Amino acid sequence: MCDAASGRTLGMVPTMGALHEGHLSLIRRARAENDSVYVSIFVNPVQFNNAEDLEKYPRTLDEDVRLIGDSADYVFAPSVEEVFPVPPTEVYDFGTVASVMEGASRPGHFNGVGVIVRRLLEWVRPHKAYFGEKDYQQIAVIREMCRQCRILSEVIPCPIVREPNGLAMSSRNRRLSREEFETAANIHRILEESKQFSNAGEISHFVENEIGKVPGFKLDYFQLADSATLLPVTDMAAHEGVMGFITVYVGSIRLIDNVCYR
Repeated sequence: MCDAASGRTLGMVPTMGALHEGHLSLIRRARAENDSVYVSIFVNPVQFNNAEDLEKYPRTLDEDVRLIGDSADYVFAPSVEEVFPVPPTEVYDFGTVASVMEGASRPGHFNGVGVIVRRLLEWVRPHKAYFGEKDYQQIAVIREMCRQCRILSEVIPCPIVREPNGLAMSSRNRRLSREEFETAANIHRILEESKQFSNAGEISHFVENEIGKVPGFKLDYFQLADSATLLPVTDMAAHEGVMGFITVYVGSIRLIDNVCYR
Protein backbone atom coordinates (compact mmCIF):
# COMPACT_ATOMS: atom_id res chain seq x y z
CA MET A 1 0.00 0.00 0.00
CA CYS A 2 2.92 2.39 0.59
CA ASP A 3 4.05 4.34 -2.43
CA ALA A 4 7.54 5.54 -1.54
CA ALA A 5 8.08 7.04 -4.98
CA SER A 6 5.10 9.39 -4.57
CA GLY A 7 6.21 10.44 -1.10
CA ARG A 8 2.71 9.73 0.23
CA THR A 9 2.49 8.14 3.65
CA LEU A 10 0.07 5.58 5.02
CA GLY A 11 -0.89 5.21 8.66
CA MET A 12 -2.59 2.13 10.05
CA VAL A 13 -4.72 1.55 13.15
CA PRO A 14 -5.18 -2.17 13.84
CA THR A 15 -8.24 -2.84 16.04
CA MET A 16 -10.50 -5.64 17.20
CA GLY A 17 -13.56 -3.44 16.74
CA ALA A 18 -16.08 -2.35 19.39
CA LEU A 19 -14.56 1.06 18.80
CA HIS A 20 -14.53 3.80 21.42
CA GLU A 21 -12.93 7.22 21.84
CA GLY A 22 -9.55 5.62 22.49
CA HIS A 23 -9.56 4.03 19.03
CA LEU A 24 -10.88 7.21 17.44
CA SER A 25 -8.02 9.20 18.98
CA LEU A 26 -5.58 6.83 17.26
CA ILE A 27 -7.36 7.30 13.95
CA ARG A 28 -7.29 11.08 14.33
CA ARG A 29 -3.58 11.05 15.05
CA ALA A 30 -2.94 8.77 12.06
CA ARG A 31 -4.95 11.18 9.91
CA ALA A 32 -2.94 14.17 11.17
CA GLU A 33 0.40 12.50 10.46
CA ASN A 34 -0.25 10.67 7.17
CA ASP A 35 -1.72 11.16 3.71
CA SER A 36 -3.91 8.06 3.96
CA VAL A 37 -5.32 6.06 6.88
CA TYR A 38 -6.15 2.36 7.01
CA VAL A 39 -8.18 0.84 9.87
CA SER A 40 -8.47 -2.90 10.37
CA ILE A 41 -11.26 -4.54 12.38
CA PHE A 42 -10.66 -8.17 13.25
CA VAL A 43 -11.38 -10.11 16.44
CA ASN A 44 -8.30 -12.30 16.42
CA PRO A 45 -9.15 -15.77 17.78
CA VAL A 46 -5.54 -16.89 18.21
CA GLN A 47 -4.75 -14.28 20.86
CA PHE A 48 -7.52 -15.43 23.20
CA ASN A 49 -6.55 -18.09 25.71
CA ASN A 50 -10.09 -18.11 27.10
CA ALA A 51 -12.84 -19.40 24.80
CA GLU A 52 -15.57 -17.65 26.78
CA ASP A 53 -13.76 -14.31 26.51
CA LEU A 54 -13.54 -14.74 22.73
CA GLU A 55 -17.22 -15.62 22.48
CA LYS A 56 -18.32 -12.61 24.54
CA TYR A 57 -15.98 -10.08 22.96
CA PRO A 58 -18.20 -7.28 21.55
CA ARG A 59 -18.73 -7.30 17.79
CA THR A 60 -20.25 -4.08 16.47
CA LEU A 61 -19.06 -3.75 12.88
CA ASP A 62 -21.87 -1.55 11.57
CA GLU A 63 -21.49 0.89 14.45
CA ASP A 64 -17.70 0.82 14.08
CA VAL A 65 -17.89 1.77 10.41
CA ARG A 66 -20.32 4.58 11.26
CA LEU A 67 -17.96 5.92 13.93
CA ILE A 68 -14.98 5.84 11.57
CA GLY A 69 -16.92 7.74 8.92
CA ASP A 70 -14.60 9.59 6.57
CA SER A 71 -11.73 9.79 9.09
CA ALA A 72 -10.13 6.75 7.40
CA ASP A 73 -9.63 6.03 3.72
CA TYR A 74 -9.80 2.25 4.05
CA VAL A 75 -11.58 -0.09 6.47
CA PHE A 76 -10.52 -3.74 6.35
CA ALA A 77 -12.83 -6.15 8.20
CA PRO A 78 -11.97 -9.66 7.02
CA SER A 79 -13.48 -12.94 8.19
CA VAL A 80 -11.49 -15.49 10.17
CA GLU A 81 -11.44 -17.70 7.06
CA GLU A 82 -9.89 -14.91 4.99
CA VAL A 83 -7.16 -14.20 7.54
CA PHE A 84 -6.51 -17.83 8.48
CA PRO A 85 -7.45 -20.09 5.54
CA VAL A 86 -5.47 -22.70 7.46
CA PRO A 87 -4.75 -22.58 11.19
CA PRO A 88 -1.58 -20.53 11.88
CA THR A 89 1.45 -22.47 13.08
CA GLU A 90 3.95 -19.65 13.72
CA VAL A 91 5.72 -19.76 17.06
CA TYR A 92 7.66 -16.70 18.17
CA ASP A 93 10.15 -16.06 20.94
CA PHE A 94 9.81 -12.43 21.92
CA GLY A 95 11.99 -12.82 25.00
CA THR A 96 11.29 -11.34 28.40
CA VAL A 97 8.96 -8.57 27.16
CA ALA A 98 6.43 -11.32 26.37
CA SER A 99 7.06 -13.69 29.26
CA VAL A 100 6.14 -11.44 32.20
CA MET A 101 2.79 -10.04 33.39
CA GLU A 102 0.24 -10.59 30.60
CA GLY A 103 2.50 -13.22 29.09
CA ALA A 104 2.53 -15.18 32.32
CA SER A 105 -1.20 -14.73 32.99
CA ARG A 106 -2.33 -15.46 29.41
CA PRO A 107 -0.17 -18.21 27.88
CA GLY A 108 -0.03 -17.95 24.09
CA HIS A 109 -1.63 -14.50 24.03
CA PHE A 110 1.36 -12.58 22.71
CA ASN A 111 2.20 -15.27 20.17
CA GLY A 112 -1.32 -14.73 18.80
CA VAL A 113 -0.77 -10.97 18.78
CA GLY A 114 2.45 -11.46 16.82
CA VAL A 115 0.69 -13.73 14.31
CA ILE A 116 -2.04 -11.24 13.44
CA VAL A 117 -0.06 -8.00 13.62
CA ARG A 118 2.68 -9.41 11.40
CA ARG A 119 0.08 -10.40 8.81
CA LEU A 120 -1.60 -7.00 8.89
CA LEU A 121 1.62 -5.00 8.67
CA GLU A 122 3.00 -7.16 5.86
CA TRP A 123 -0.25 -6.94 3.91
CA VAL A 124 -0.75 -3.18 4.30
CA ARG A 125 2.88 -2.05 4.69
CA PRO A 126 2.07 1.21 6.49
CA HIS A 127 4.73 3.75 7.26
CA LYS A 128 3.31 4.07 10.77
CA ALA A 129 1.10 1.84 12.94
CA TYR A 130 -0.70 3.31 15.94
CA PHE A 131 -1.39 1.54 19.25
CA GLY A 132 -2.76 2.71 22.60
CA GLU A 133 -0.52 2.68 25.67
CA LYS A 134 -3.16 0.95 27.78
CA ASP A 135 -1.65 -2.13 26.12
CA TYR A 136 1.89 -0.98 26.95
CA GLN A 137 3.34 -4.49 27.05
CA GLN A 138 1.73 -5.34 23.74
CA ILE A 139 3.50 -2.39 22.13
CA ALA A 140 6.84 -3.74 23.37
CA VAL A 141 6.00 -7.15 21.91
CA ILE A 142 4.99 -5.68 18.55
CA ARG A 143 8.20 -3.67 18.36
CA GLU A 144 10.20 -6.83 19.03
CA MET A 145 8.19 -8.69 16.38
CA CYS A 146 8.92 -5.94 13.86
CA ARG A 147 12.62 -6.13 14.71
CA GLN A 148 12.76 -9.90 14.34
CA CYS A 149 10.71 -10.00 11.15
CA ARG A 150 12.37 -6.92 9.61
CA ILE A 151 9.10 -5.03 9.28
CA LEU A 152 9.85 -1.39 8.61
CA SER A 153 6.58 0.13 9.87
CA GLU A 154 7.16 2.55 12.74
CA VAL A 155 5.20 1.62 15.85
CA ILE A 156 3.63 4.75 17.35
CA PRO A 157 2.46 4.57 21.00
CA CYS A 158 -0.41 6.88 21.92
CA PRO A 159 -1.58 8.01 25.38
CA ILE A 160 -4.33 6.21 27.28
CA VAL A 161 -7.75 7.77 26.82
CA ARG A 162 -9.92 7.63 29.93
CA GLU A 163 -13.57 7.79 30.81
CA PRO A 164 -14.67 10.87 32.80
CA ASN A 165 -14.36 8.76 35.97
CA GLY A 166 -10.74 7.84 35.16
CA LEU A 167 -11.31 4.29 33.95
CA ALA A 168 -9.07 3.45 30.98
CA MET A 169 -11.24 3.12 27.88
CA SER A 170 -11.59 -0.48 26.73
CA SER A 171 -13.94 -2.41 24.49
CA ARG A 172 -14.57 -4.64 27.51
CA ASN A 173 -15.98 -1.72 29.49
CA ARG A 174 -19.30 -2.10 27.70
CA ARG A 175 -19.70 -5.50 29.39
CA LEU A 176 -19.65 -3.85 32.83
CA SER A 177 -22.88 -3.12 34.66
CA ARG A 178 -23.44 0.51 35.64
CA GLU A 179 -22.36 -0.25 39.19
CA GLU A 180 -19.27 -2.16 38.02
CA PHE A 181 -18.38 0.69 35.67
CA GLU A 182 -18.34 3.19 38.53
CA THR A 183 -16.50 0.78 40.83
CA ALA A 184 -13.85 0.12 38.18
CA ALA A 185 -12.77 3.78 38.41
CA ASN A 186 -11.03 2.80 41.65
CA ILE A 187 -8.28 1.09 39.64
CA HIS A 188 -6.97 4.38 38.28
CA ARG A 189 -7.59 6.18 41.58
CA ILE A 190 -5.51 3.66 43.51
CA LEU A 191 -2.67 3.79 40.97
CA GLU A 192 -2.58 7.58 41.14
CA GLU A 193 -2.63 7.56 44.95
CA SER A 194 0.25 5.09 44.99
CA LYS A 195 2.49 7.81 43.54
CA GLN A 196 2.79 9.28 47.03
CA PHE A 197 5.28 6.50 47.83
CA SER A 198 8.82 6.29 46.50
CA ASN A 199 9.73 2.80 47.77
CA ALA A 200 8.83 -0.18 45.58
CA GLY A 201 7.70 -2.29 48.50
CA GLU A 202 5.46 0.46 49.85
CA ILE A 203 3.90 1.04 46.44
CA SER A 204 3.13 -2.64 45.91
CA HIS A 205 1.75 -3.05 49.42
CA PHE A 206 -0.48 0.01 49.05
CA VAL A 207 -1.89 -1.02 45.67
CA GLU A 208 -2.52 -4.64 46.64
CA ASN A 209 -4.08 -3.63 49.96
CA GLU A 210 -6.33 -0.95 48.46
CA ILE A 211 -7.49 -3.17 45.59
CA GLY A 212 -8.38 -5.82 48.14
CA LYS A 213 -10.70 -3.36 49.91
CA VAL A 214 -12.91 -2.76 46.86
CA PRO A 215 -15.98 -5.04 46.69
CA GLY A 216 -16.12 -7.01 43.46
CA PHE A 217 -12.39 -6.62 42.72
CA LYS A 218 -10.02 -9.55 42.32
CA LEU A 219 -6.37 -8.69 41.66
CA ASP A 220 -4.66 -10.77 38.97
CA TYR A 221 -1.33 -8.97 39.37
CA PHE A 222 0.32 -5.67 40.13
CA GLN A 223 3.90 -5.37 38.93
CA LEU A 224 6.46 -2.61 39.07
CA ALA A 225 8.63 -2.92 35.98
CA ASP A 226 11.38 -1.18 34.09
CA SER A 227 9.70 0.86 31.36
CA ALA A 228 12.14 -0.37 28.69
CA THR A 229 12.79 -4.01 29.57
CA LEU A 230 9.53 -4.72 31.48
CA LEU A 231 11.58 -6.70 33.99
CA PRO A 232 10.44 -6.47 37.65
CA VAL A 233 11.70 -3.56 39.73
CA THR A 234 12.57 -3.78 43.41
CA ASP A 235 14.78 -0.68 43.69
CA MET A 236 13.15 2.38 42.13
CA ALA A 237 16.37 4.42 42.20
CA ALA A 238 18.21 1.87 40.08
CA HIS A 239 15.99 2.45 37.04
CA GLU A 240 15.60 5.45 34.78
CA GLY A 241 11.95 4.63 34.01
CA VAL A 242 9.51 2.69 36.19
CA MET A 243 5.94 1.71 35.34
CA GLY A 244 3.25 0.04 37.38
CA PHE A 245 1.12 -2.54 35.57
CA ILE A 246 -2.13 -3.90 36.94
CA THR A 247 -4.82 -6.36 35.95
CA VAL A 248 -8.03 -6.57 37.96
CA TYR A 249 -11.15 -8.67 37.56
CA VAL A 250 -14.22 -6.51 38.09
CA GLY A 251 -16.80 -9.22 38.50
CA SER A 252 -15.98 -11.47 35.55
CA ILE A 253 -14.48 -8.70 33.37
CA ARG A 254 -10.69 -8.50 33.18
CA LEU A 255 -9.37 -4.92 32.97
CA ILE A 256 -5.80 -3.65 32.60
CA ASP A 257 -4.19 -0.31 33.31
CA ASN A 258 -0.79 1.19 33.98
CA VAL A 259 0.88 4.22 35.49
CA CYS A 260 4.27 5.89 35.15
CA TYR A 261 6.22 6.51 38.36
CA ARG A 262 9.38 7.98 36.88
